[in-house]
Amino acid sequence: VLFHFLEDYQKRRLLVFMDPYADATGAGYHVIQSMIAIGSGRLWGKGLFGGTQNRLGFLPEQHTDFIFSVIGEELGFLGAAFILLLYLILIYRGVRAAGKARDDFGTLIITGVVTMFLFHILVNVGMTTGIMPVTGLPLPFMSYGGSSYLTNMIALGLLLGVYMRRHKILF
Repeated sequence: VLFHFLEDYQKRRLLVFMDPYADATGAGYHVIQSMIAIGSGRLWGKGLFGGTQNRLGFLPEQHTDFIFSVIGEELGFLGAAFILLLYLILIYRGVRAAGKARDDFGTLIITGVVTMFLFHILVNVGMTTGIMPVTGLPLPFMSYGGSSYLTNMIALGLLLGVYMRRHKILF
């Protein structure tokens, strides 16, 4: 029922999410090339700046939304797992900081920042691996883009500011 209220490009995105090979040269091209790039990286990868999907132009917009595909191709499973481990450490440290905040407002700020990072990471990695629809969310601190990077740095500054003031002032 809701499918009739969507625009044509929205319908194509949902159909490509279900089966990217239905429109392999159109809307599904990015997802297919992304899955090929990640899969061709195997365990160790092809080496830094050695990815064929990336260097030969098969993966369009690789520097923005599909940067995780380049990481998976050039650094392999181990490099991609290492990047995800770094993100996991960031999320874990943020959750710990939320627990140590001295007031509820600080807890809410940190929770919002951690949730934003977690959502961006899950959606970006999910869309590059083909398990989520392509939405255009950047990978934090990795994707090219000034406004995204600035937003992430401000959010990290908020997190660190609340964490720095976690102790009560005793004078």
